[in-house]
Amino acid sequence: MTPLIAGNWKMNGLAAARVEVDRLVEARNGGHQAAARDDIDVLVCPPATLLAPFAAEFAEKGVLWGGQDCHGSASGAHTGDISAEMLADAGAGFVIVGHSERRADHGEGDNVVKAKAEAALRAGLTPIVCVGETKDQREAGDAERVVGGQLAGSMPAPETVGDREIVIAYEPVWAIGTGLTPTLDDIASMHSFIRGAVGPTRRILYGGSVKPTNAKDILRVDHVGGALVGGASLKADDFIEIIAAA
Repeated sequence: MTPLIAGNWKMNGLAAARVEVDRLVEARNGGHQAAARDDIDVLVCPPATLLAPFAAEFAEKGVLWGGQDCHGSASGAHTGDISAEMLADAGAGFVIVGHSERRADHGEGDNVVKAKAEAALRAGLTPIVCVGETKDQREAGDAERVVGGQLAGSMPAPETVGDREIVIAYEPVWAIGTGLTPTLDDIASMHSFIRGAVGPTRRILYGGSVKPTNAKDILRVDHVGGALVGGASLKADDFIEIIAAA
């Protein structure tokens, strides 16, 4: 299973960020031996303002492009929203749905995430469906129950998916942007649980304070098929080291 290293820029990045993309593309095209391997998929999800120009300029340069969110409808009176079809038209091949920050900041429940994942498939995109528990839920012993419920409620029905790809991203909410990281045993246990729920063919990414210093150990864990990287993906040198670790 080909590892997927995905960078989620969140609400960061202006046109000047092209300098970081230049460095990443250079590394992917021979500037860094390990990061240039073609048996690793590299994805960047920049803000929507940068998606179309970057995807057009750097097409076929060893980097895949994606959106950070989409609406469940193809079009309509949804001011400020972006449809999956618009993302595809802008050059995206993937879209993140159900990120914990969308669930928390915008009150998105599993039914909304499922509709967005279905919209992604409708538009020919690969959805990255995010699941994860809060610190209180983990300390209460509810981590697997919470994640299992999110998987059940957020994943499109098998007949809707068919043979198309869906990626799962496990992101312990309490580890995002905090510098905290679960133990390797914790990561292994949850990824094994998710593997049992989604079957043998889905890529399962780990997300939550992934950085160059811990990426190699995390990516060695059973059933970890890549990483969803936040802050470290904004700096090309850090992101390149994480790619190399894969």
